[in-house]
Amino acid sequence: MNPIRRTKILATLGPATDKEGVLEKLFNAGIDVVRLNFSHGSAQDHIDRAATVRAMSKKTGRRVGILADLQGPKIRIARFEHDHVWLNDGQYFALDINLAENAGDHGQVGITYAPLAQEAKIGSRLLLDDGRIVLDVVNIVDKTRLECTVIVGGKLSNNKGINLLGGGLSAAALTDKDKQDIKTIAKIKADFVAISFPRCAEDMHEARQLLADVNCHPSLVAKIERAEAMEAMDEIILASDVIMVARGDLGVEIGDAHLPSAQKKLIRRARQLDRAVITATQMMESMIENSIPTRAEVFDVANAVFDGTDAIMLSAETAAGKYPIQAVEAMARVCIEIDTQSSVSVSKHRIDTRFERTDEAIAMAAMYMANHSNDNMAGLIALTESGATPLWMSRIKSSLPIFAFSTKVETLGKVTLYRGVIPVYFSPETDSELSVNKQIINILIKLNYAVKGNQFIITRGDATGKQGSTNALKVVTVTDTTILPEKKPAETPPPAKTLKKTS
Repeated sequence: MNPIRRTKILATLGPATDKEGVLEKLFNAGIDVVRLNFSHGSAQDHIDRAATVRAMSKKTGRRVGILADLQGPKIRIARFEHDHVWLNDGQYFALDINLAENAGDHGQVGITYAPLAQEAKIGSRLLLDDGRIVLDVVNIVDKTRLECTVIVGGKLSNNKGINLLGGGLSAAALTDKDKQDIKTIAKIKADFVAISFPRCAEDMHEARQLLADVNCHPSLVAKIERAEAMEAMDEIILASDVIMVARGDLGVEIGDAHLPSAQKKLIRRARQLDRAVITATQMMESMIENSIPTRAEVFDVANAVFDGTDAIMLSAETAAGKYPIQAVEAMARVCIEIDTQSSVSVSKHRIDTRFERTDEAIAMAAMYMANHSNDNMAGLIALTESGATPLWMSRIKSSLPIFAFSTKVETLGKVTLYRGVIPVYFSPETDSELSVNKQIINILIKLNYAVKGNQFIITRGDATGKQGSTNALKVVTVTDTTILPEKKPAETPPPAKTLKKTS
């Protein structure tokens, strides 16, 4: 039997994926969500790519989610007269707010963030180009010019980012550019919107309100990439729907040695608080130029899957790399191998928690029942309006697929990111429970997810079309594999055989 990949793959779109036939091959390779990076490209570029993804979803019958990633307050140097310079260890180098945009040279360069010379101090360590260049501040002139000593030199080119070791910069999470981009995102109707550099819950609340003002209600992703965000971890997680462990800027701000433990802590805490989590940055970086990953990258992906991440993300590997399809395929191979391992004997997620909501209790009961049933148990089926039930289910480790059946396109987009959850478009032909169950099983048989003798747990509510109404759990057995005619096709990933459960 073919195993199902539970960990989702998020691929960034860009010039490499715009080439003829590449996006369809990425769909076939197994991407679950695409990322539109608003740090690059025009508004029309993103609108066109989103439209292509929607069309490909319709063509392939696979619902692939769309994540719009806002640029945020990226603090950068300006440009050099000759595009780049080489800095030597120990030399003098200055960052000057008043220097002309293209006037950088071997001794100085402009900066785009005016408060930097007020917020940094003598002795502060500045990290440029994701930490590849390290400067120590030795003097501050007129609160406009930072005079530094180069600690780690190398090639420094135009527009590279600047981080302050330990954090502390006051730049707002949402810039004027972000606020304009939100209008584009509303046109795209993105399933997820990622907020860059949030420092507190209020940054997420502001973003949600700005989106609501343009009648846009996506799931919000908090990118954890500031040192301050680690200190406000719980409040940011609770103010979000998803978090992203954005290891580039976060690693620069807190230091590489602290990054592995921070990643594990963030994944664990997000799952405990019933939020989804993405692990990102340099996961298969070498595949920008090479057709196979390094062994270290394989272990990095595997480690994130073992930790319980919902999704892993490719950035330049797919957006601009030479081997975007091979990168997705390599990730998928690692995920399938790790997803089929039983890392724990019994999941204790929220075992000591009192549930305040009936629908949440039903979701938890269904997962525990599924994990402790016989080998005929082939999966769980959640009839869902909001996507909450499959989210709760996906917080518990299992190798059983969770099918999210919904009539709502927005809900189907939301669940594309949840670990182990397969979105299925479903429009009941009748209110009769028996007929609905038969229609559901009919869909799974047609998609080769069910065979005779399989059992499935179905959760549903008495009040059809009402959020939060899930109050029933039922076990059904496949007794007949005759496929009956259906009025509407299902939107779902490619067929996969059933598999054995793990406790």
